[in-house]
Amino acid sequence: MTMDMKTVAMKTVGMRSKAVAAVAVMAAAGASLALGAGSASAYPGGTPGAVFVQTDGVTGNAVVAYSRAADGTLHRGGVYRTGGLGGVLDGSAVDHLASQGSLTYDRAHGLLYAVNAGSDTVTVFSVRGDKLIRRQIVSSGGDFPVSVAVHGDLVYVLNALGGGSVQGFRSVHGSLVKVPSWHRSLGLDPAATPQFTHTPGQLAFTPDGRALVVTTKAGANTIEVFPVHRSGIADRPVVTAAPGAVPFGFTFDARGRLVVTEAGTNSVATFRIGADLRLTKVSEVATGQAATCWIARDGAHVYASNAGSGTLSGLRVGADGSLTAVGTTATGAGTVDADVSSDGRFLYAQTGKEGGVDEFRVNGDGSLTRVGSVVVPDAVGGEGIAAS
Repeated sequence: MTMDMKTVAMKTVGMRSKAVAAVAVMAAAGASLALGAGSASAYPGGTPGAVFVQTDGVTGNAVVAYSRAADGTLHRGGVYRTGGLGGVLDGSAVDHLASQGSLTYDRAHGLLYAVNAGSDTVTVFSVRGDKLIRRQIVSSGGDFPVSVAVHGDLVYVLNALGGGSVQGFRSVHGSLVKVPSWHRSLGLDPAATPQFTHTPGQLAFTPDGRALVVTTKAGANTIEVFPVHRSGIADRPVVTAAPGAVPFGFTFDARGRLVVTEAGTNSVATFRIGADLRLTKVSEVATGQAATCWIARDGAHVYASNAGSGTLSGLRVGADGSLTAVGTTATGAGTVDADVSSDGRFLYAQTGKEGGVDEFRVNGDGSLTRVGSVVVPDAVGGEGIAAS
């Protein structure tokens, strides 16, 4: 073999060795990526976040903060005193406030609002990840606050006792300023019993902010819609009667329709809101469960909490507002308030009998898979949950 041929042969061997080495490196990298993908698949699209739970303690209300892992499980962080007292409506068992929206997260401004029903105040916290900073304690403008609604710089509080009332505030640099002229009485019978069924259930703004919706439960069996202007809400609401339905909690679907739990019939119903703010029922489905009172939305699906059955009823809301049941999921006893993580991957439901929170992954078909649960300190009968 000539010197030139030897040189060529040596170069060829060297090139083959480098190619083999490159393939080995690529294979190792591929294996590493595969392991990484396998690890990520344990947390399918989830992102870390936080969940806040109100205890409603009658000797001292507090909000317990939990960090949310990528797989949806919760890990307790700090306990933040509201500086006020929780309260208990007569006749209540696992749901001391008998309301939805008692802990409300204003994501746009990083603020958390907590009602102190026993001291007629509202506490404002700044949210920093899974940590809270107490900013303000302000009078609710009524007796026994149970629900808070936010839209832009407008904040309204629902007071349950004394016949029920709504008080409006303006948020100025993260602090609430009460506007006395934004107070409206609901005119319910203050002596009606039991309190937990005859007091108002929730208030919330419509997604476009043009109206404020209030449910009265058995106090009047109505859904009341107040027009909203920059100068405040109208003197009188547009009232839709719902005899025997006991409208309780509600949310809105993707098209702005109202989706309401009807505790009197243990049903979920959708309503179209007209230009005149009158409601037209579109669909209604019975859950077949007991004490269907609270509701949370995740995309095209809603989940109703059935306190008497210890279950969640899942329903799909069609583009036309029709409702289709997608299944019933067991929870701990006394299912009450619930919320969904901002990424839409997880649902968290309070269980009032033991004061816990059940954690669920939301699957693509709307079904729920349990991923864990936590016991919230001193939260038996407590209501109020907000997920970031």
